[in-house]
Amino acid sequence: MWLKYGVDENGMLICIADVSSGKTLLKCPYCHSELTAKKGQVKEHHFAHNQETCRPVANREFPTLPLYDNFNIQLSSKDLTQLKLLWKEYGSKNYPISSYLVTPGLIKAGMLRKNVYLTPPEYEFTDLGKIPVGALQFSLFNEIQSPLILQKLLKLELAFEHANHKNTSDLAYRLTDVKLYRAQLKRILSCTLYFLKIQTNIGTLYKIGVTTRPVLKRVAEVETDLLAHYQAVDIKVLGTWSHRGNIELYFKHRYQEFNHPIGSLTEYYQFDINNAEIVLHDLQQMQPKVLSQVEIDILEQNSSLIQGAV
Repeated sequence: MWLKYGVDENGMLICIADVSSGKTLLKCPYCHSELTAKKGQVKEHHFAHNQETCRPVANREFPTLPLYDNFNIQLSSKDLTQLKLLWKEYGSKNYPISSYLVTPGLIKAGMLRKNVYLTPPEYEFTDLGKIPVGALQFSLFNEIQSPLILQKLLKLELAFEHANHKNTSDLAYRLTDVKLYRAQLKRILSCTLYFLKIQTNIGTLYKIGVTTRPVLKRVAEVETDLLAHYQAVDIKVLGTWSHRGNIELYFKHRYQEFNHPIGSLTEYYQFDINNAEIVLHDLQQMQPKVLSQVEIDILEQNSSLIQGAV
């Protein structure tokens, strides 16, 4: 996990994606120290303290959205390796898994479940267990992730209310936790997911992405980017999905074997005709996002909790 937001002079949270690399005028949401935007080619883009990193950030205590940019579900490296092996040998072929291959950590994390209809009872993958191996369809992924996101928001708000009632020493941290989490949630809800088919002079590419602007404006930028690498570019929008900024990173995880970077451009993919149809069908199976009242309030920046605290 990395710090992805800084605070500007007006108290607004600004995402790392919206600033240039280098020293900034932004401050840490927790300790208000000055920040530098780190946007290299190796590590995830993030903010770093100019001086010593404060405790909440150093200890990775700040809240992040469940199943947004990390899909390992806090498995140990040993359990994650075993899960991937089990998927390759059994799950992908829909074979039952013998109990002697199953580790307690995989059961405790809900990755596998016992199929009592088999004799003797053996194990199979749960929907949750398919996420680390990128095997869960987008529609089912949304069904798992959406309630987890709102449950964590409620937990953070209750923790703040308790700290406020008790006037505890970590009250300011708790309030920052809520603000930071809501900012992350607002960002993915504000985004439209898009999927493009791109015909170049040397072949066909596909692109996944998100934008808060009209998709056609983003398409024009994509064309400009690609014309630096190809002589001819023709772009077709295959689909758009409002409020689905949560899917972009899981798409990259699910279809990483088809990733086709073009210089520093990393959101491009090469699919053959059959795989392209499968991917588009996977996206099209997602139900339109119906916003809850909580999500509407976040998009409209309504929060009696935060307003009352401030």
